[in-house]
Order: sequence, then structure tokens, then C-alpha cells
Amino acid sequence: MSKFVVFLSILATALVLVPVNAAGSGNTALPSPSNDAALAAARSQQTAVVAGGCFWGIQAVFQHVKGVISATSGYSGGAAKTAEYEVVSTGETGHAESVKIIYDPSQVTYGQLLRVFFSVAHDPTQLNRQGPDEGSQYRSIVFYSNVEQKRIAEAYMAQLEKARVFPNRIVTQVVPLNAFYPAEAYHQNYAANHPKNLYIVYNDAPKVAHLQQQLPELYVVK
Repeated sequence: MSKFVVFLSILATALVLVPVNAAGSGNTALPSPSNDAALAAARSQQTAVVAGGCFWGIQAVFQHVKGVISATSGYSGGAAKTAEYEVVSTGETGHAESVKIIYDPSQVTYGQLLRVFFSVAHDPTQLNRQGPDEGSQYRSIVFYSNVEQKRIAEAYMAQLEKARVFPNRIVTQVVPLNAFYPAEAYHQNYAANHPKNLYIVYNDAPKVAHLQQQLPELYVVK
């Protein structure tokens, strides 16, 4: 289901949507990864790609994370010819709404980015949906670029499952990144550019607030 259809439904029925919060209570941050890369000795740039529902909220969260240089909304998992919003919204392309994160590994580790992803950016226990959005294009995925990212992601998910931090099992996929296709210009920085949009107010702004509350050491004002 398109997020625009959901938005129209909100206006028509005057329903108040419950903000998405992966950890449930909104008050407790998830533990740090037991297996993680060390902070790099020198500044550089590395890439992480994740998917977890509408890319507006994921992008908004990571734009406020320490060490993140940029976050771009886009599509991953399908072919180049179908990497268009209206086509991806059919749920039949294999694509998921994704976000490419460029970060400085001397400032933040890959594992800490995943901690943000699982703590406040989305709910990893929702299958083929996220909050009010339904369809395979909203599934939870970690797209890994190398063996180390795969190792850290799988180890962290196993750690969270063992600790039973969620009431339901994690359904996040861990798959290789084949390609990332940037989304249309109007999707970029959507939350920052439309702070009064009801979808943003009820679904995405709370995620940024939870980041500041739960992980203040990783939060930066931008």
C-alpha cells in the first residue's frame, strides 16, 4: 500500500496513528553489539544500506547520527528499470525502500549504526510492513557490502534474539547489496522539508525523538 494512500486514509477517518518504536517502551535503548568493528584510526568514508519501512523516517533518523556524512533515500533489491516509486509501490519489483548511509568509521562503527536501526529507526519484528505501510517494499533488510558487515549484522541479531529484547522474533533479512538506486528528488530530506505532514508527525518525528532520548551519545543536531 502506498504511503500516500495511507495518508489520505488518515485524513478521511481522523485516526491517530501510534508512532513506530522498535523497542516497544520508547524508554530503553538496545544493548551495544558484542561483536563490532573497532573505531578506525583515521577518517574515511564507508557505506551501509538498510531498509525498514518508509525511507523518509529511516533517512531522517540517520541524518541525526554522529559520524553520518549523508543519508540518501532509494531502492535496493530489484532491477534498475523498476527503481521508480510508483512501480516499487506495487510490491512486485523485489525492491525495498532503502537508505544508503555514508559514514566516517572513525566516528561511529557499523555495529552502532545497526544499534540505531534496530532500536529506533524501525520495528524489526514486522513482516512485509512497517507501521501503517504494507507490502514487501517495506520489509526489514540489512544489505551488506562485505563479509565483515554480514558477520556483525548476523551476530547482533543473534545477540538480540538471545536477550529476548523484542516480544516477537526478528524477521530482518541479511542479504548482499547488489545495487542502490537513489529515489526521486522529492523523496530526499522529506521529513525535514515537510515537518507538519501528518505522516511525518505521527510516524517519523517520534523516531528522531527516540534517538535523542535513548542514544544521546549518538545523536547530533542538524
